[in-house]
This record gives sequence, C-alpha cells and structure tokens, in this order.
Amino acid sequence: KSVIENLADSGDYIEVNGKSRHVISYLQDFLFAPDRLRQPVRALSGGEQNRLILARLFAKPSNLLVLDEPTNDLDLETLELLEELLSEFQGTLLLVSHDRAFLDNVVQSCIVFEGKGRVQRYVGGYQDWIDHGGKFQSEAQEEVPAAEPVAEVVAPAREPVRKLSYKLQRELEQLPLAIEKAETALQLLQEQTQEDGFYQRPHDKTAPVLTKLAEAQQALDGLYQRWEELEAMQ
Repeated sequence: KSVIENLADSGDYIEVNGKSRHVISYLQDFLFAPDRLRQPVRALSGGEQNRLILARLFAKPSNLLVLDEPTNDLDLETLELLEELLSEFQGTLLLVSHDRAFLDNVVQSCIVFEGKGRVQRYVGGYQDWIDHGGKFQSEAQEEVPAAEPVAEVVAPAREPVRKLSYKLQRELEQLPLAIEKAETALQLLQEQTQEDGFYQRPHDKTAPVLTKLAEAQQALDGLYQRWEELEAMQ
C-alpha cells in the first residue's frame, strides 16, 4: 500500500478530532512532502515510517493513550513533532520513558517507583521531582556522610532558553509569504482608491472598496505583529 492508502483506504478525507481533513493536508502536518504520498510504505525511510505510525495513531478517536518508550529510534524532527502532538492531546496520557527531557516537555505529573514498595505521584516533570528532593533508592543508599560545610558560590541565574515549538516554527517560516500576499492585496486596493474620480462615485460603489482596504491593512498589521512575536520567542 502507498502512504495515502495506509491512512485512508478509500476517499480523500478522514475524520480527525471530529473534523473532516483532506488526507494530503493531514499528512503534510507529519512532514510528508506531496511527492512521497504515493510511494509504497516499504520505500519510506525509518523516520518517515515512524511519522506514518504517528499519523495513523492520532487519526483514531481516543481519550486515552498508553505509550511505552515512544522516543526510541525517533529522529529529531519526529521527536519534536511527537512532543507537539502529545502536548495538544486532550485526553489522558500514560507514558513510560527514560528520556528525561521528553518527560519534562510533555507530562504534567510523574508516578515514581521509589523502592521498598513505595510509589508516589508528583506534580510536574522529572526535573520538578528532582528539584523537590526526589531521588531513587539506589542513589539514597550510595550517599556518604556530608563533609564540613563550605561556602557556596551561587552562579547568577540563567535566563531559560526559549524555543519555538514545531508548529510555531512552521508558522514563522510561512509568515514572509503570507505578508507578501497581504501587501499585494493591499496595494491593489490602494490603486483602486487612487483612480481618477473614485471618490466622486456613488457611495455604494466606493464603500465596499474602502471596507476591504481597511480590513486588508488590519490583516497586514496583524501579520507583522505576529512575525515580531515569533521572532522574539526564538
């Protein structure tokens, strides 16, 4: 089967989260170029096959996901995509992973097996548990008596590194083209208002043009504002 046939046996549309989506548009969300959609699945790279599995998974209606080591063998692009998909998932997610950074980026609470039959739930990710004094039984057993206290040099606090999510990065990359189209539309409307005798025409002829002109200017301003916001987040 081809990539498209593997996702949708018949028809060009699938239902995702209660909404009808064109299968090509949906697969592009999973980084598939149009020329790859007719390829047989066996011809895909390992990363592409993993992304197709994710596409099939999130196309099925579900309010519960159970994932065991989902980051194994994922390339960076697919890993970032998976983080984005799980962050937007509206149901319950049960996740087992040794990837601590992945846990910090995705989960809202951790269930920790601390040893001696003790299981506790903590709010936040793995690092939040560590910051609140969490440690595994093996680490606790290896602790040695504390040495004499010494003066501690406190390093200045570092600003957290801000990083755009996969979807925001795609939005930023697409903004220049959107701005160019908006500027062209605005220019065409401005040229109409500059034609000889435009303002001598009947009101019902000029009003729609002026309304569209105001809307086009507002849309362009919004695109520039969004571009500045996303650039500042990098």
